[in-house]
Amino acid sequence: MKHVFIINPAAGKKDSTQKIYDMADRLRRDHGQEVECILTRRQGHATELARKLCESGEELRFYACGGDGTVNEVANGVLGYDNAAMTCIPVGTGNDFLRNFGPDTPLFSDAENLWDGPVFPLDAIDANGRAALTIACSGLDARVARDVHKYGDSPLLSGKGSYVAALIVNFLFRSISSHWTVELDGKTAEGDYAVITVCNGRFYGGGFMPVAEARMDDGVLNTLVIRKISRPTFLRFVGPYSKGEYAKFPKIANYSTAKEIRIRSDRPDIVTCLDGEIVHSDDMTIRLSDKRLNFFGPAGCNCNSNAR
Repeated sequence: MKHVFIINPAAGKKDSTQKIYDMADRLRRDHGQEVECILTRRQGHATELARKLCESGEELRFYACGGDGTVNEVANGVLGYDNAAMTCIPVGTGNDFLRNFGPDTPLFSDAENLWDGPVFPLDAIDANGRAALTIACSGLDARVARDVHKYGDSPLLSGKGSYVAALIVNFLFRSISSHWTVELDGKTAEGDYAVITVCNGRFYGGGFMPVAEARMDDGVLNTLVIRKISRPTFLRFVGPYSKGEYAKFPKIANYSTAKEIRIRSDRPDIVTCLDGEIVHSDDMTIRLSDKRLNFFGPAGCNCNSNAR
């Protein structure tokens, strides 16, 4: 078995490349493992690297070393390959994926806790052929995610703070809703929608938790369709929404466990955020990829430890 560390040197506030090299060296020296470290050079490179290695048929364990974007890219390369499994070492600014592991999250920071950990299957979200592990959202939230990097450089606006700043800008100066045709398992409705959030995991946006009961291995997608909403109502809604309390607004938030969600527009204005990665389209179809990702983590870890 080979252990492959895919490192995003641009992730985080400082370059953690040497830190990862040191971890890899310890696996080689102390445990006699075959190890390879590869640096990414551009967006999408981690997917290319992982997929090419998976195609060799060799037994592989991948370590996504970066933030949520790096995790997403490696997952898109590994998904569906029986000879490969992945984990992550958080060295990025956004680590919402690992929030799903609750108290076990700090253990992922050291490969010593990971290299011989158990492998277990996770579900994923398929969005026009691209995978997301936690949440796929379209609408206001996705536009906020597209803009959030503008505010993330300030030490006063990291994590959830930068997300809130981007949310305020979009709230004050841009339209909250978009006109779409939405299908949930073939049932179609046309209208104005603020947000459509499809959850496999629970966290995004630096800690927002729209559906607290979402579980990453139960074969279910938890979907919220948020209808057109006024600015005053939005201000009352966003706090409960961030805590998984959507049920307090039944006239606005429609919850379902649809297996297929399709969003169509008469122009390419559908902005969809997949674990922080942005996609633009005029037709977005989202489906479940049931237990198609092999994941490994610290012994005894639970990806649903903080689910309700």
